[in-house]
Amino acid sequence: MMAAAAASAGQDRDTVETPSGKGRGDENFPVGSWLIRPSLRAHVHAFYRFARNADDIADNPVLGVGEKLRRLDRMAAVLDGAAGEDAPTAAAMRASLAATGTTAQHCHDVLRAFRQDAEKRRYRDWDELIDYCRYSAAPVGRQLLDLHGESRDTWMASDALCAALQVLNHLQDCAEDYRRLDRVYLPQDELAAAAIGVDALAAPVSSPALRRVLDRLLDRTAELVATARGLAGQVAAPGLRCECAVITALSARLLRRLRHGDPLAARVGLAKRDFLAAFVGGLPRAMRR
Repeated sequence: MMAAAAASAGQDRDTVETPSGKGRGDENFPVGSWLIRPSLRAHVHAFYRFARNADDIADNPVLGVGEKLRRLDRMAAVLDGAAGEDAPTAAAMRASLAATGTTAQHCHDVLRAFRQDAEKRRYRDWDELIDYCRYSAAPVGRQLLDLHGESRDTWMASDALCAALQVLNHLQDCAEDYRRLDRVYLPQDELAAAAIGVDALAAPVSSPALRRVLDRLLDRTAELVATARGLAGQVAAPGLRCECAVITALSARLLRRLRHGDPLAARVGLAKRDFLAAFVGGLPRAMRR
């Protein structure tokens, strides 16, 4: 793994980006699917690639903190108009913003989150974790809504959905994040209340105490999903409304899988039947707006 990351980090001396190879197909939710208006899909994909490449820099196990920050700052500079082709997804995102007239703030917000990832390895409590989600996850939904010209009244439900997806992803990857990056998103106060430390994540299976922590976090995430269920009904664009309904349904299904699965023993993910069920169940509800 380290050798592969080193090769990725140095694969092209002319770029600051270190793509991991992950793409839209690796996500828990559709990214710019056929439900999105065709004229906007390329812009949705541009934002995803920008955020994905910034995330890959922050998660690169070979780069030091200073080098990660330098590369993320360079992406920000190119996004804002600096000359150079060393950050291609940032340059493509700049072109997308110019074409659509959308704000660059959402891009800068995710860069802020990835700078935080480069430096911060522990989270004190739930509120601190949700504050991180405000920058790492919420801008994704806000960008999509802004592209469609939706009212910003939708942001509260969208932020809840994006935070839920982010926390669920943290729970999926809690063992890998700890073992590979020494990064723990599980709030420290929850671990302390269960009388365990972060080293509980090094075990091959979850202890009863860690299971209680995971279930407590899933309870709080379920509250976010409940808030997110109001999103689709607030969205005017039919395709986006359907995509929001499907993604909300997927978040609920992933939450249920994590209730019954152990992320330390194996990664708990969605199956093809989950995506099918979310489409079949979510689309009719969205069309009844």
